[in-house]
Amino acid sequence: MSIFVTGVGGQLGHDVIEELYSRGLDYIAPSHDELDLCDRGAVLEFFNSNDIDAVMHCAAYTAVDKAESEPDLCMSINADATAFIAECCASRDIPLMYISTDYVFPGTGDMPYSVDDPKGPLQVYGKSKLAGESAVLAACSKCFIVRVSWVFGSNGGNFVKTILRLASERDCISVVADQVGSPTYTRDLAVLLCDMITTASYGIYHATNEGFCSFYDFACEIVRLSGSTLDVVSITSDQYAAAATRPLNSRLSKSSLDVAGFNRLPTWQDALSRYLKEINQNAMDRT
Repeated sequence: MSIFVTGVGGQLGHDVIEELYSRGLDYIAPSHDELDLCDRGAVLEFFNSNDIDAVMHCAAYTAVDKAESEPDLCMSINADATAFIAECCASRDIPLMYISTDYVFPGTGDMPYSVDDPKGPLQVYGKSKLAGESAVLAACSKCFIVRVSWVFGSNGGNFVKTILRLASERDCISVVADQVGSPTYTRDLAVLLCDMITTASYGIYHATNEGFCSFYDFACEIVRLSGSTLDVVSITSDQYAAAATRPLNSRLSKSSLDVAGFNRLPTWQDALSRYLKEINQNAMDRT
């Protein structure tokens, strides 16, 4: 089985490649310089030139605030490129896995969103990812749409690394306490995605580490586990200036995983503890 993986320079793509390698599964993982996913002709030629059995589409435009001033670029990467890939998968009758986001929902209420709940993205980024979902569902009968949230991994920037950096620069920071969701460790997520791609259990899934927290709770746990003395102050979203509106409720129901027989991910606290050990080890290895 040869799997085409996009976004190998990002957090998730990096860990997906490592997980596929550990399982002895063949993969093709061109960098952006090697393949521009926004070039339909280049994508078609890539599929024609390679023996591909499945696609794990991890590449995405994820700069949520910047997307408000770059809507065309965001839509091109998250929706148009996805449509090109979906077209190729459909014509070859091969599975496509598309990584989506909690941002496709409006973020109202306080109950976990089910996979088929009404959508209503609040910002350009969410709209672009929802458009990507629509392109996949319209073209492919063999597809996995996996919505994730608050991703953190070793390869790239994320909320955890930001808090650790600020802890080394400041005595006090303010973090929003009214946005609630679930952090997602890419190492844990990669295991689940690689389990999925080798099955025919197609459908829409929510996949995050177990448990819910606010960004304030998340920051406090990062500070505690890292041994920092940083003071974390809670604020509301209205007090935090940002170009893009964030959903207040990013809770996702994982019941579709249960129905399909897939294992849920460990708790976010357990994941964070392991992640901090990972990045500490990586720092030691570089010295």
